[in-house]
Amino acid sequence: MSPDPVESLPQHYRVVLENERVRVLEYTDHPGQQTTTHRHPDSVMITLSSFRRTLRADDSELDVELPAGTARWLDAQEHSGHNTGDTDTHVMFVELKEPAGHGPRRPARVGPTD
Repeated sequence: MSPDPVESLPQHYRVVLENERVRVLEYTDHPGQQTTTHRHPDSVMITLSSFRRTLRADDSELDVELPAGTARWLDAQEHSGHNTGDTDTHVMFVELKEPAGHGPRRPARVGPTD
């Protein structure tokens, strides 16, 4: 298994919040910077800046260009990345700690209770 990005890439990743259910990471890089291979569990990614990058996983490459304000579900994965654009990358990851279908189910609370 590839390293935890917070440990292996501390210049790019920092923990913003962590509890027993999630870990929220902030990621930043500059044009031309690359990461080593690392792993993320199932996550939600929220882009805070627009960016263009190449992601590498196994023997495949994927060019990605996303605008700021995009939210995407990401299945657990190992990858490395390269900022191929001319803007910084600024992203938040909400990593889930529980496998799918696990964890307590509670009714949603929208407002004050009676």
